[in-house]
Amino acid sequence: MDGYYTHMILVLTIKVAVSTGVIYDWALAFGQEVELIWKQHWSLMTVLYLTVRYIGVMYAGMNIEMAIQIIPLKDAVSLYMYFALYWTMWVLIAILGVIMIARLYAMYQRSRKVLVLLVVVSTAIIVTDIVMLTMNMKYISAEQVNLSGTYQCVADNSQPFNTISCILAGVWEIFTLYLAVRVALKHFRELRQHSAGGVIRDCFTVLMKTHMSYFVSSVVVLCFNLGYLSPTMPKDPYSPAILTYFGFLEIFTIVQSAVLGPRLIIGVREYHAKLMFDPDAGPSLVSIAFQESVHVSTSNIV
Repeated sequence: MDGYYTHMILVLTIKVAVSTGVIYDWALAFGQEVELIWKQHWSLMTVLYLTVRYIGVMYAGMNIEMAIQIIPLKDAVSLYMYFALYWTMWVLIAILGVIMIARLYAMYQRSRKVLVLLVVVSTAIIVTDIVMLTMNMKYISAEQVNLSGTYQCVADNSQPFNTISCILAGVWEIFTLYLAVRVALKHFRELRQHSAGGVIRDCFTVLMKTHMSYFVSSVVVLCFNLGYLSPTMPKDPYSPAILTYFGFLEIFTIVQSAVLGPRLIIGVREYHAKLMFDPDAGPSLVSIAFQESVHVSTSNIV
C-alpha cells in the first residue's frame, strides 16, 4: 500500500507540474497573443484560438485544484469535479479537430470534396466518442483521500471505453497528418517546377514549426493508448507501472492539447506578421502554403 501511495503522489505531482507549465506558457505568450490575436481582424481562427487557449488554461487550473485540495469534499462532489475535467478535455480535443478541418480546407484550396470528407470523418469519430465516453461514465467512481497532508481527488476510470475513444482521436490525427503531408508534397513539386527553391524552404520551415510538433505528440499519445491495451500490461489499474504509465500519458495529452494546439494558429500568425516586414519574402508565400487568397494581408483562415 505504501508503494501505491508513493506512485499516486508521483502521478499527482506530474499533473500539477504539467498543468502549471500550461499556465506558465500562456502567461509567457500573452504579449504575443495580444499583438497577433486580440489586435488583429477577428475571424473563425481567432475564436477557435481563444477557445482552445482558455479552455486549456481552465483545464490546467481544474487539474491543479483536484490534485491539491485544502478543504475535504464529499465523494459525490469529487466525482462531479472529475466529470467536469473529463468532458473539458474532450471538448478541447473536438475544437482542435475543427481547427485542423479549417486548416486543411484552406490548404486544399477550399475543396468542397475535402471539406465534406473531413466533416463526415470527424463527425463519425466525435459521435462514436460521445457514445463511448457516456457509457464509460457509468463505471467511473471518485473519492477523496489524504495524501501527505493534502486532500486529493482520486478517480477510478479503468474501463477500456476511454482508451478506445483516445485511440479514435489518435486515428483522426493520423488521418489529418496524411492529408497535410500529401498536399504539402504536392505544393513542393509545383514550386520546384517554378524554380522557387527559397520559397520551398520557407514554406517547409513554417509547416514544420507550426504542425510537426503537434502531429508528433499526437502519434506519441496514440502509441501510449495502444500500449495500454497490450496483454503484457498489468491488470491492476493501481499498480505502480500503470500509475507511472498514465502519468507520462497525461504529460503528452495536456501538452498536445493545451500548448501545441494553440500554437497551430499563433505560430502561423507570427510567421505571417514577419512576412509583412520582409521585403525579400515571396508575395504569395502564405497563399502558397495555406491557400488563403492572392493577397498576403488577408489572414481570415490563419
